Amino acid sequence: MFASPDALVAFVLSAELGSFSAAARQLGKRQSTISEAIANLEIDLGVMLFDRQARLPTLSEAGANLLPLARRILAAQDALSVQARRLADGGEPRLSLVLSDTFPSLEFEAMLHAFAERFPATELECLVGEDADVVALVRSGRAHLGLLTAQPGYPADLAHQRLPLQAQTSLYVAASHPLASRDGCREADLREHRQLRLQTCQAGPADESGQLAWSAPSYLLLLELAQCGFGWAELPHWLAARYGQGLTALALPGWPRQRAMDAVWSRQRPPGPAQAWMLTQLAG
Repeated sequence: MFASPDALVAFVLSAELGSFSAAARQLGKRQSTISEAIANLEIDLGVMLFDRQARLPTLSEAGANLLPLARRILAAQDALSVQARRLADGGEPRLSLVLSDTFPSLEFEAMLHAFAERFPATELECLVGEDADVVALVRSGRAHLGLLTAQPGYPADLAHQRLPLQAQTSLYVAASHPLASRDGCREADLREHRQLRLQTCQAGPADESGQLAWSAPSYLLLLELAQCGFGWAELPHWLAARYGQGLTALALPGWPRQRAMDAVWSRQRPPGPAQAWMLTQLAG
């Protein structure tokens, strides 16, 4: 018995989204294709994965038990694909990468030097995005590979890998800001001043929490707003160190914070040799 990756993705995504039609829309396929893939998977496995008696299919007991295993199989297939492509000769003609500003620049620049030597004929495009924007760019095919701060979860059509590298962030204000001269700054003090918060394009308007805030989709924009004295912002250490002239880090309990980093790519578009090489370098 062999369960195809496409059938497993259809199963996992349908379970996550709650319907075959939603999974079909997400994968750009017809609903009948998804339904047939899951039906064939049920035949191969010898169990019903979904209860179809209600208006929308719901996971059966067997489906709920097999869902975590399906996710692990997909992760193993992702690792196999990356390793196989890494061993292949040559490289893809073009690689598009979207990365978070939290990714330390020195490590990224060192990797790019090695990439240029290993794949001199590959055109490289570097985009900048955060969180949901990175996920959207990779899912749409606009970017092949995304590097971002670790998210609570990822859609079933994305493969992901935890990176050994971690980012560090702190709270910063301009040296002229009232918080910069306050001894023993507390969380309550922050609520008295404007927050400069990250807000991705995909996330939509921020929740109204009562905190006065301005938002931007990139840490670099937040840094520039903080330099102008408009408020306080959480910023990556490396970014503030290189570009944050005039900024002061606030000393609060629990800060600075370590942020785990992930690499994500589409299971519908497996990594080519250049992308697989980059993933191997990132994994250390």
